[in-house]
Amino acid sequence: MLTGVQAEAYMSPEANSLYQQACSLEYQHNFDEAILKIQEAIKIAGDDALLYTKLAGLLTETDRYDEAIEAYNTVVKLRPDDAFVYISIGNIYETQSKYIQALEAYNQALKLFPQYKYNYLNIANVEYLMNDYNAAIENYEKFLETYSNHKEARESLANAYLSANKPDKAVEEYSKLYEADPANFKYNSNYGLALFQTENYAKSVEFLERAIEQEPDSLSSHISLALSYQELNKKEEALRQYEIVFNQAPNLHSIRFDYANLLADMGRNGEAIAQYKIYAENYPEDVRTFKNMAIVYKRLNDYDNTIANYEKALALDGKDLDIKKELATCYHMKKDYASALKYYDEVLQAEPNNYDVKVNRAIALHAQEKYEDAISVYKELLTQKENPIIESNLTDALVAQGKIDFDLKNYSKASEEFEQAISRGTKDGFAYYGLAKCYRVSGATNKVGELYEKAVELSPQQKLFSDEYAEFIAEVNAAEAAAQASTVQTQSANDMRPVELEVPADTSKQTSDGKLPSISVEDKDKNVVKVANVDKSKDLIAKGDEAYKKDNFSGAVENYKAALKINANDEETLLKLGNIYKMQNDNSKALDFYKKAIFVNPDYADGWFNLGLVYANDNNISKSKECFEKVISLNAEYAYAYYALAIAYEEEGNKAEAIENYRSFLKYNKDSNMVKVVEDRINILQ
Repeated sequence: MLTGVQAEAYMSPEANSLYQQACSLEYQHNFDEAILKIQEAIKIAGDDALLYTKLAGLLTETDRYDEAIEAYNTVVKLRPDDAFVYISIGNIYETQSKYIQALEAYNQALKLFPQYKYNYLNIANVEYLMNDYNAAIENYEKFLETYSNHKEARESLANAYLSANKPDKAVEEYSKLYEADPANFKYNSNYGLALFQTENYAKSVEFLERAIEQEPDSLSSHISLALSYQELNKKEEALRQYEIVFNQAPNLHSIRFDYANLLADMGRNGEAIAQYKIYAENYPEDVRTFKNMAIVYKRLNDYDNTIANYEKALALDGKDLDIKKELATCYHMKKDYASALKYYDEVLQAEPNNYDVKVNRAIALHAQEKYEDAISVYKELLTQKENPIIESNLTDALVAQGKIDFDLKNYSKASEEFEQAISRGTKDGFAYYGLAKCYRVSGATNKVGELYEKAVELSPQQKLFSDEYAEFIAEVNAAEAAAQASTVQTQSANDMRPVELEVPADTSKQTSDGKLPSISVEDKDKNVVKVANVDKSKDLIAKGDEAYKKDNFSGAVENYKAALKINANDEETLLKLGNIYKMQNDNSKALDFYKKAIFVNPDYADGWFNLGLVYANDNNISKSKECFEKVISLNAEYAYAYYALAIAYEEEGNKAEAIENYRSFLKYNKDSNMVKVVEDRINILQ
């Protein structure tokens, strides 16, 4: 005998008659009268399981579930091995949403009658309703092993896969369902979501759009479609979907984080921040919100709010090194180097070999003027790999520390630092100047002149360097003159001849009696040195001019630079060098010398004009205009400054200002050949 099949007890004729009447009334949907007939029959044959089974069924039809359960429990007592009674009990509990009791009943039925495969579907459905998706999947799969074409079970399996976060499996099942009956496929929304989760965004959009056609008010479909568009970088389409969602559900805050991300990607930073804030109010523990808000504030160069949000993020996740790195960077940008170093040190505790963080830490130390610490780190970094920025910073730090030690009169240490900087090829004239000073203090003067000369060459605008260089030369010449005088004094008296002092005819220095004042030997020596240097400078400039006329630009440069070593403050020679480099299209060097010329003489109109021309060649219209306007402020009749300014305004499309400056050019112009050219330009612009 098969388990679950029981032999019925003999029913008396009277009870059987009532049972038949009840069946007839049930057929007529007169369930109440049918129940009464069965209850009468039970009074006659109270141990007949069939009567209680019928009663339980009729009570179920009238939603009298508790009474039906009681009747089925009586059946269980009479027929304890009847699996189907437990299935019926499970159905009632499932209807009542009493899923634990339903599952117990179905499992008891499975224990009694494991061959009844359909029961796997009952169990799976209850497990799905209990959100036990993995268990449900297992039982749906067992059921489909026998009933592979059962559409509802396969739909439920697909939904269970999706709910269990197994989108690949869900896509596989939804795909089978769609291919089997595309016209009646009703899971477009779920299929679209599964496709989204498997990053098949284009196909996801296809099914989500169908879902919205079928159900325009489906929030879940609109949300998934917005996210899919967002992933496809279809920002405007995504934005429309979000607007639909928030129009229907303004208090749906769970998706505001993604909405804020979209707005940020669209450059709508203020709106993005507003949405992040709403999301943060509702989900204050989501660290992503504060990190993303910080990113937007950083984009706006609002470092205070950037830092505030990164600090909040760090409070939620104190182990996030990326946040610490960002905080270090932001404090560094704010020049709060102490706070930057705090975070750099924390990062290095976790990542002691992080090269980039070490670089930034060294730069922060440098900025705090902790040069010795910075030098130590720079040198360590350079043992790891070449880095031109670190090379340059190390050289600068050595010069800066050298200045400090020089001021502290620690000349030996300062000399060592200046020498290191010079060996590294520093372009800072102070390194040469400082080393020259150190040598002079120590009494070693054999290289001092060479060092001063290099300092002046590198920093011609530094009057201190050239003045001290001239002073040093005077000292050397005076010492040589004194040595020569000493030699003369040792000669015999017969060989001595008086030295005639050649005094310049400077009538402004005559005494009241019309005679020239006497000059001491010391004054005369200084004057000879100065005159000799001036003459030498003029001679070098003349040679440079001659070379320039012959297009021997290298020769001209050589002589001009030699002249500048004698007089670093000669604006005209600086201008000539700038002109040569400008002709050679070396705008960088031309700019350098023109800037030096106006540094030496801020009122040098020609220097300002040529500087403006170089800026114009570099398409830096704003800077060029500033220079030409400076020329006009120095010399209101400088015609070509107006002409150049007019061209600059033309470049900017400002016709009115261009015309005005062309007219000013005509007012002061002395070149008749240019009149027609400028008048034509004015006519074209008008």
